[in-house]
Amino acid sequence: MWKSVVFAASKTNKYSNINNCSSFVSKFILLGFSYTWEIQILLFSVFSGTYILTLLGNLCIICAVTWDHRLQTPMYILLANFSFLEIWYVTSTVPKMLTSLLSKNSTISFSGCFLQFYFFFSMGTTETFCLSAMAFDRYLAICRPLHYPTLMTAQRCIRMGAGCWLCGFMYFLLPIYLISQLPFCGPNIIDHFLCDPGPLIKLSCVPAPGTEITCAIFNSVLIFSTFLFITSSYTLVIRAVLRVPSAEGRRKAFSTCCSHLAVVSLFYGSIMLVYVSPTSGNPAGIQKYVTLFYSVLTPLFNPLIYSLRNKEMKEALRKLFNAVRVSQKNGRNL
Repeated sequence: MWKSVVFAASKTNKYSNINNCSSFVSKFILLGFSYTWEIQILLFSVFSGTYILTLLGNLCIICAVTWDHRLQTPMYILLANFSFLEIWYVTSTVPKMLTSLLSKNSTISFSGCFLQFYFFFSMGTTETFCLSAMAFDRYLAICRPLHYPTLMTAQRCIRMGAGCWLCGFMYFLLPIYLISQLPFCGPNIIDHFLCDPGPLIKLSCVPAPGTEITCAIFNSVLIFSTFLFITSSYTLVIRAVLRVPSAEGRRKAFSTCCSHLAVVSLFYGSIMLVYVSPTSGNPAGIQKYVTLFYSVLTPLFNPLIYSLRNKEMKEALRKLFNAVRVSQKNGRNL
């Protein structure tokens, strides 16, 4: 296909441009998914449907927590914050990807590319902090039940959520700045559906081992520190649950943690495959499709996992849908 031909041609011209940086690129071309037009239309339909369902699913969780006073507890406040994050997380990449599927030449400006890079990675970083905060909340609720009401108040929970956003948007400032300062004088073809640091660094006219090492360190520290924090929290939770004498008490305690553990497994399993595994540096590898999984599909799975496995959430959603149905019926009768 034409996209593959353009990408191959750009690789041959890269090294001839290293010593001729009189002009710098002002835009990048995102190859996205190089398939026939019919398959790209099919992918557009699938991804646009997934995007709409993701928005609706996470909006339903936010509305349920806001509408039902019984859900206005730290655990569900953190869940609503997480759902709000997921809405913006998918919005940072999916609309541009959908446009690319309908376009033969999907371009993005230099500044637009780095803005997408910044928001996508900042919200991904915020997601790791939010998952850690949710694990800490479960640890306090199960391992420190007597102190939980005083340690995890609604105000403190809101401050914790705001702190996750602040730290998430500050964490990747240095790597993004270093990559943006690299000289890009051609080619400008990114074999991806978003502006990812790996393909961007490879487009630089000069080698940048220091920037690559810095990005790898930041990724590794973030992924492993938050993952170890979450696993340590749940190790203590499991030990405490196993000491509960009644089987019903153990079942109820485990049920509050299973949904969160499922989301953690999906998210961390995929990002480790992309940013930690040896194949992450291979542009011909599977990283583009794994990125598609954790950036598009996991935000869809999250509301399904939390709503299907949580009795209180299912009841709140049922009441919410009934209230909407009654209001629509009353509106038609007026």
